[in-house]
Amino acid sequence: MSSAPAAEPEDPFVTHRGLLFTVAYEILGSAADAEDVLQESWLRWDGVDRDRIQDPRAYLVRIVTRQALNLLRSVSRRREEYVGPWLPEPLLTTADVADDVVLAESVSVAMLTVLETLGPTERAVFVLREVFDVPFDEIADAVGKTRAAVRQIAHRARDHVAARRPRVPVDATEHDLVVERFIAVMNSGDVQDLMDVLAPDVVSVTDSGGLVRHAARRPLHGADRVIAFLRGSIAKLDVAYSVVPLRVNGMLAAGIRVGDDLAAAVSFAVEDGRITRVFSVANPGKLAGLDAEAPLSR
Repeated sequence: MSSAPAAEPEDPFVTHRGLLFTVAYEILGSAADAEDVLQESWLRWDGVDRDRIQDPRAYLVRIVTRQALNLLRSVSRRREEYVGPWLPEPLLTTADVADDVVLAESVSVAMLTVLETLGPTERAVFVLREVFDVPFDEIADAVGKTRAAVRQIAHRARDHVAARRPRVPVDATEHDLVVERFIAVMNSGDVQDLMDVLAPDVVSVTDSGGLVRHAARRPLHGADRVIAFLRGSIAKLDVAYSVVPLRVNGMLAAGIRVGDDLAAAVSFAVEDGRITRVFSVANPGKLAGLDAEAPLSR
């Protein structure tokens, strides 16, 4: 009796695609750009002699990092000319992303916004070292620096991020409870009740790319200003709106639907039981990726 043929091993690129996408996305802050990087990286991977690759995972991470860095440097000018604040492109994610605390924090909109304040090389080094625990030698090869230089960059980037990330870590349960209160208040129509949900010094940032009428083009500081703006925006709507829960970038977020359309994806930073940062993405081009869950992994 003949035995069944052995199954062909899965291509390492396919095996590690979730990891590679996550690396590219955290470096770039854009799902669309991350997909472009993966396409280019696949072409390069398809042309190498696989028999000479001792560690396919490390090799692929190196390719993706180099491609992401090249693209990040080329789009930096474009982001400087962006109309209004630029926020990372939101991703629809599964609830289990929150089970990996390091991954969930690293892909949160709050953290990605902090990473935007790093230079391209600093950002890549921070992501590879702090999130994916890549050895310094491999990072040095990926970013074209010496091991000693990478260690210095990693230290500088870590201090930079530590000074700007939320002061008090919040567990997912507390975060979800606060966001659920925000959603309930917004659906009640009495946004004045948000005074109990928003921190007095809350900052609200909206990314519309200049494509959405009535969207704030500058950050709003303070609960009074944020609530006044929300009340004014709601008053201008000529169709019904609703606020629904979304799992965005590993955290509970709010989706604002106007009529049948998703008008905005709103993420939050929470401290001491109140919302301290509101990140609203209303640019229609950045909402396109919220129709399918992103494959994030470490």
